[in-house]
Amino acid sequence: MTLNRDDILATLAQIIDPNSGKDIVAADYVRGLTIDGADVRFVLEVPPQFGAKMEPLRAVAERAVAAMDGVGRVSVLLTAHEAKAPPPDLKIGRHPTAQQGAGKARVPGVKHLVAIGSGKGGVGKSTVSSNLAVALAAQGLKVGLLDADVYGPSQPRMMGVNARPKSPDGKTIIPLQAHGVVLMSMGFMIGEAEAVIWRGPMLMGALQQLLGQVEWGALDVLLIDLPPGTGDVQLTLGQRYEVTGAVIVSTPQDVALLDARKAIDMFKKLDVPVLGMIENMSTHICRNCGHEEQIFGHGGARAEAEAQGMDYLGALPLDLDIRLAGDGGTPIAAARPDSAQARGFAAIAAELAKKLR
Repeated sequence: MTLNRDDILATLAQIIDPNSGKDIVAADYVRGLTIDGADVRFVLEVPPQFGAKMEPLRAVAERAVAAMDGVGRVSVLLTAHEAKAPPPDLKIGRHPTAQQGAGKARVPGVKHLVAIGSGKGGVGKSTVSSNLAVALAAQGLKVGLLDADVYGPSQPRMMGVNARPKSPDGKTIIPLQAHGVVLMSMGFMIGEAEAVIWRGPMLMGALQQLLGQVEWGALDVLLIDLPPGTGDVQLTLGQRYEVTGAVIVSTPQDVALLDARKAIDMFKKLDVPVLGMIENMSTHICRNCGHEEQIFGHGGARAEAEAQGMDYLGALPLDLDIRLAGDGGTPIAAARPDSAQARGFAAIAAELAKKLR
């Protein structure tokens, strides 16, 4: 029997959510349904007020699909995005403050600041950042992740956290935690569809606050998911803080590598060592026939790293499971740590960890 989407949805439509009185398809809980041969994967995204009580429903859905003819493995993720609480009593986005003393500042308690950058958007930098953070934590490091992409923060969604951080005194910010990682993002402070419309000085001030006012605690490494390009956030970070190094994420095609070279040049001018390059979306394997195709080319980041005299940290695939896991709020490195996709992130994390010891 050949599996098809309609049959699976028809099976799931027989499951009634007692909280809403609707079946889970009509209630729009079923997201990211994929069929890979005999394997079926999907996400149940439920209202936050029901989240803690929905595990039995998830198990029922998993058993119902597993009982269908022709079905092999079934993977069902449960996620509940929390409603926004009132913002903490502090103002983010003020003008930068004067630097105290000479030289670059350190973030209290943090051994290493590592910037994850790219020359252009759309290369998967935030996906790489979240999975690297989880993979480093799985290897025993104390890890923080700062989503410094103020205009387009994506880590709240990718890490599955939408709570508001607390501020006990209107000055100090208590970060959140997810998947073994300490986490902070501008996305926690604003609505998901709310735009941030700031000039450069306010961006610079926001970065100072997110680094200096957050109680990061004792961390081995704080990864900073930078916005794309070579703008004010990168300039503030490189000029004002002791950054251990930067990791450049690029896809293999020439247009992405052109911009990656600009990011590398920027970090060199800021005296920030580049720890290496990662080639994302390096290859794609068809789920139906197993054919491997280099949609964006292949090997461009490795060649660029060699030309620049820097380390090549590894390649990652263009893969639907990685995207679905991020959209579902559990990075693939946490959702399926034994999968081939997660092992790719773990290998890169191991190489990065060597450089930080």
